[in-house]
Amino acid sequence: MRGVATFLATFGIGVATYIAIADSGGGSPVCVAGGHGCQTVAESSYSHLLGVNIAIFGIGGYVILLGAALLRGDAARMVGFAVALVGFGYSLYLTYLELFTIDAICQWCVASAILMTLLFAANTTRMLAYVGTER
Repeated sequence: MRGVATFLATFGIGVATYIAIADSGGGSPVCVAGGHGCQTVAESSYSHLLGVNIAIFGIGGYVILLGAALLRGDAARMVGFAVALVGFGYSLYLTYLELFTIDAICQWCVASAILMTLLFAANTTRMLAYVGTER
């Protein structure tokens, strides 16, 4: 599970970094399949929290998840589980906003939500299956 979580967190860092870089340049992520969903989501008031692009918080979360995946022991598993739980919950909230408030879907945001969901599953499995061991 550590290997799976390491891969997913690394990929998540890449996705969140791309979103943050696109925003910092005054633009929005490019929708791979076309359309303007990414631009609509990026221009919404929900794309920033306390004046900071939420992708920056995502990068921080993914970095913590990467660190937790690289470390062994119960403390690392608990940190990974807690951060993945918060990230998963926030991803659900953002997906809800995309579907029912913003009325647009950003493919990069969906990719991040899927990665966070998989990280939540991996970290939950890692925590429950290996608690009390050095794996």
